[in-house]
Amino acid sequence: MNALAATNRNFRHAARILGLDSKLEKSLMIPFREIKVECTIPKDDGTLVSYVGFRVQHDNARGPMKGGIRYHPEVDHDEVNALAQLMTWKTAVADIPYGGAKGGIGCSPRDLSKSELERLTRVFTQKIHDLIGIHTDVPAPDMGTNAQTMAWMLDEYSKFHGHSPAVVTGKPIDLGGSLGRDAATGRGVVFATEALLAEHGQSIKDLKFVIQGFGNVGSWAAKLIHERGGKIVAVSDITGAIKNSNGIDIPSLLAHKEETGTLKSFGGGVVMDPEELLVYDCDVLIPCALGGVLNKDNAAEVKAKFIIEAANHPTDPEADEILSKKGVVILPDIYANAGGVTVSYFEWVQNIQGFMWDEEKVNHELQKYMTRAFGNIKSMCKTHNCNLRMGAFTLGVNRVARATLLRGWEA
Repeated sequence: MNALAATNRNFRHAARILGLDSKLEKSLMIPFREIKVECTIPKDDGTLVSYVGFRVQHDNARGPMKGGIRYHPEVDHDEVNALAQLMTWKTAVADIPYGGAKGGIGCSPRDLSKSELERLTRVFTQKIHDLIGIHTDVPAPDMGTNAQTMAWMLDEYSKFHGHSPAVVTGKPIDLGGSLGRDAATGRGVVFATEALLAEHGQSIKDLKFVIQGFGNVGSWAAKLIHERGGKIVAVSDITGAIKNSNGIDIPSLLAHKEETGTLKSFGGGVVMDPEELLVYDCDVLIPCALGGVLNKDNAAEVKAKFIIEAANHPTDPEADEILSKKGVVILPDIYANAGGVTVSYFEWVQNIQGFMWDEEKVNHELQKYMTRAFGNIKSMCKTHNCNLRMGAFTLGVNRVARATLLRGWEA
């Protein structure tokens, strides 16, 4: 099941649990605005090339729309639509005053030079500048984009609207980015994990972890779990997978990857099949990579007792059912990976105030938001007698529905 179908299914289930009016339910599902633009740029050799860019603005009942911009060959309308809708529920679950949006360009950033990426980003920004804004829609980095991409977007937007640091988040520190933003999603995953484990009378230092995806989110989560005494027994990324039943030395692995760009030749672990990683013996499995990695084919073999969804939509609905029957506790993506958008919110607040916070304050506030959100999800689970995924969805959907009705939706 693709991301859009799975998101719609979860939303409909939450709407039924909440008893939403069918007309309101339909209204909440339809995006506020969908934008598709053609971006033609000269390549370095002088030839022209065209790309298609998207921005889907899903909902603004609770505040400006918020969501990443991804550069990836498989960016398409359905994927962007699903991720925009997920952002609406995610910002509501985290209780930050945003709606949801998502954008992207169907391109392969690895095949483009830095100057080509800059030209593409500037053309895309020119096409959408009058539809984004500090109080309208605030983009951020995503797959295939980074702080430099946001710096180009900020500069291009500012040519039309004057200096506007709050128009994008995930910027370089020198241009108004927030301290702690780089680690925010991974750190939020760890705070979410701590909240869940505490509920079950356990802590990170007593458990074995497997992390699928050793990019920004996975490497920060691994580093912080290692610092807390957790034993990470297997990790993977696009270059391969390694395992060590005695625990991987994460600082050494990070240094090795920085130096070589790969996990494979690391001396402190044994190379393993990446497919085996998801079903490797552990207490906590943290998928931090692509969607749909846990499916009906491998779910029955999963040995983890807890799954923390650091990626978007890593668990197919069929796998969800199999894992639930086995008693596996799944912490859903719309809560577990909300640390990034939460610190993006802190960055936006700092830019609007023109007053920057130190990193200790950023991390303290993030922990407060993640812990409080978990408590709110548990309350919804009790009220509606549902699992954590539906607890999170009912929490998010209910907040957006209430805001929509209070604004006079039927007027």
